[in-house]
Amino acid sequence: MIIAIPDDYHGLVPRLECYRRLQAHDVRVLREAAPPFDALVERLRDAEAIVPIRERTVFDRRLLEALPRLRIVSQTGRSTHHVDVAACTQLGISVTAGSHASPYTVAEHTWALILSTLRHIPRETALMKRGLWREQFTIGLHGRTLGVYGLGTIGALVAATAATFGMRVLVFGQQRSAERARAAGYDVARDREQLFAESDVLSLHVRLAPATRGIVTAADLARMKPTALLVNTARAELIAPDALAAALRAGRPGFAAVDVYENEPVLGGDHPLLKLDNATCTPHSAWLERDTYELYFGEAFDNLLAWAAGKPVKLVNPAVARR
Repeated sequence: MIIAIPDDYHGLVPRLECYRRLQAHDVRVLREAAPPFDALVERLRDAEAIVPIRERTVFDRRLLEALPRLRIVSQTGRSTHHVDVAACTQLGISVTAGSHASPYTVAEHTWALILSTLRHIPRETALMKRGLWREQFTIGLHGRTLGVYGLGTIGALVAATAATFGMRVLVFGQQRSAERARAAGYDVARDREQLFAESDVLSLHVRLAPATRGIVTAADLARMKPTALLVNTARAELIAPDALAAALRAGRPGFAAVDVYENEPVLGGDHPLLKLDNATCTPHSAWLERDTYELYFGEAFDNLLAWAAGKPVKLVNPAVARR
């Protein structure tokens, strides 16, 4: 079976232990980032199976119809919103998805961003390597307020860590977030205005959906303190287009730390946040952790091999198997 794994521009997949499970097959790992449509079709044309890396490529009808040999898409992770499942069903292409996701690596990365930003670690490290020693105040966390926008699985881990630092935790979100917050002894913001105005650190943990796209507005950001930090390890599209860079230039909030961008990968330093000294940016690396990769890809490979053995599992479109 010819298996294509597109978008591995980090070159990490062949280093995984679970990659050995595919040794009986012709596996083609594609490292090019965001190739043009014609180039993408050319690279995937012979594939009978594709293992997408998260949501890096959109498998819409146009692309699927250009891949006549494709019989299965085995998705890493649970999300398939970037795959036209209805088109796959009509074309006889099975779609499988994972059932597991690790919240720990994103929560850990969120705190890495918070601490490195408020302690000026990237800047101070760069200065020391240039032989400079600068005295500068940093911002501590004890007694300050962590705002959590969306107290789901990841948000709960981030909030629990804040409590160990002696921070007040202020939560805003849907009713379920409020219920979880009260059960954990956290404060619940009466409205968005309070969340943005009172947070010293505000971390976004909201799922991206049509209703949440652009949910953080320029007006929200303008309410933040000039010493506050906004952290986004969820999705860039939660923030209104261009609003964060403009807010940082205006000084409210004073800092931002992000791991997600509207168009990824960000190449050539061509992003407004990369030009700002008060923005800490990492290349969507929160989930680039070995155990997480082994979990995501191991499950995707197992689903693919089960399908190849005639015993499909975790099908998103079981109608294909019935046909």
